[in-house]
Amino acid sequence: MEKDIISVIQEKQRGFSKGQNRIARYISENADKAAFMTAAKLGQKVGVSESTVVRFALELGFEGYPEMRRALQEMIRNRLTSVQRIEVAKTVIGGRDTLSAILNSDMENITRTQAELDRGKFDAAVEALLKAKHIYILGTRTSAALSMFMGFYFNMLFENVKVLYENTAGEVFEQIMRIGPGDVFVGISYPRYSKRTVKAVRFAKERGATVLAMTDAETSPIAAGADICLLARSDMVSFVDSLVAPLSLINALIVAVSDRKPGVAATFMELEEVWNEYGVYEKNSD
Repeated sequence: MEKDIISVIQEKQRGFSKGQNRIARYISENADKAAFMTAAKLGQKVGVSESTVVRFALELGFEGYPEMRRALQEMIRNRLTSVQRIEVAKTVIGGRDTLSAILNSDMENITRTQAELDRGKFDAAVEALLKAKHIYILGTRTSAALSMFMGFYFNMLFENVKVLYENTAGEVFEQIMRIGPGDVFVGISYPRYSKRTVKAVRFAKERGATVLAMTDAETSPIAAGADICLLARSDMVSFVDSLVAPLSLINALIVAVSDRKPGVAATFMELEEVWNEYGVYEKNSD
């Protein structure tokens, strides 16, 4: 649905029953809590049956309650403070085994990413990277780990890669001052979205570079300015951002590029010689 769920509720509110109005009021006032409740728990909270909650989701145009809950989660993900995230985590995990809850959540994110990813856009991203004059990679805040990981491997495959750093806002733009047509700018941003990455994406686009956005949804602020947008599901685990699926997508990009780039085997043979000569890696004694 293009509109956020609160807007849809407001548009349809006149036709709601008394029970549906109670659900609508609770969601509107407590979206951060409702987004992680089961249908049964939400019904219990507002004093209606589970079936009434399910019918409410259908009334809004969703295929079922799980789809409505996911829409709520996507709407609020970028709005929650770290303190609110901690409170949400207590609601979601409750008394369950934390390890199992987190691992299962990460597996679900990878499964959904695989099912939903546009393979045509993935191939287009690989093609753009292979043809790029220069590749600029920017991820800030928690996404900085993703940009560094991508840059580490791309620097082994290409001679024209620059991972951008964000010590100050001005420094990012100084690092991409000469970006232009034929270059590829990779912008990586997941909730909570970084304003600095959004502005850098716009700058690169205005300069004529091809913009590859890696984010979680079409509604992400960096998606609108991208030539190619690759979506990977992310999630929040307490105050921690879960970026397992985005990292898996980056792995796939690295391997796909290396499969199509000539001379990769020779490059790694040379690297192995350098690593051996300078003792980069520990060797087995036996």
